[in-house]
Amino acid sequence: MKALPVEPTNAPVAIGVRIRAARQARRMTIEQVAEATGLTKGFLSRVERDLTSPSVASLVTLCQVLSISIGDLFSAPQINLTRWEDAPRISLGGDGIVERLVTARTERRVQVVRSVIEPGGTGEADLYSVDCEVEVLHVVQGRFQLILGSERLDLAAGDTVTFPGREPHSWHNPGSREAVVLWTLVGPGSA
Repeated sequence: MKALPVEPTNAPVAIGVRIRAARQARRMTIEQVAEATGLTKGFLSRVERDLTSPSVASLVTLCQVLSISIGDLFSAPQINLTRWEDAPRISLGGDGIVERLVTARTERRVQVVRSVIEPGGTGEADLYSVDCEVEVLHVVQGRFQLILGSERLDLAAGDTVTFPGREPHSWHNPGSREAVVLWTLVGPGSA
């Protein structure tokens, strides 16, 4: 197959925002980066605002100080869109519940499950746990009861509870209307 002739572009590559994010993630000031790299604060400020482009040597030094690879500055971020109609149904157990995984199937750092629970719907009779670091439960609509050992948390729309992912629990919809909840499961190393 013949390669398609692609016109070169003079559009600048915007890397400043990624450099600034890397600096801020390391809780470094522009002054600290300037001192560590030997570059001026003014130059670094212009680089972060994409008003100037650093030389290859300056970029290498800057990336070393910020502990990022040069490739990270130019790679496109991985963005996954899951449309509601494509969200796969899953079953984590219980009666009277319809669950869908609304994050990408390939995402392992965090998973979000949207559950619709009919009135009286209930989780497993025995408490269970999920293999994750942290669970976040947010009630979108209705009433919901989270059972953690002998403790029962009565939740209403807008309430959010966070607990260790391996904490044994179950649940119940005590209301007369369906409840909609979002379970966010944070994977190991992401918390």
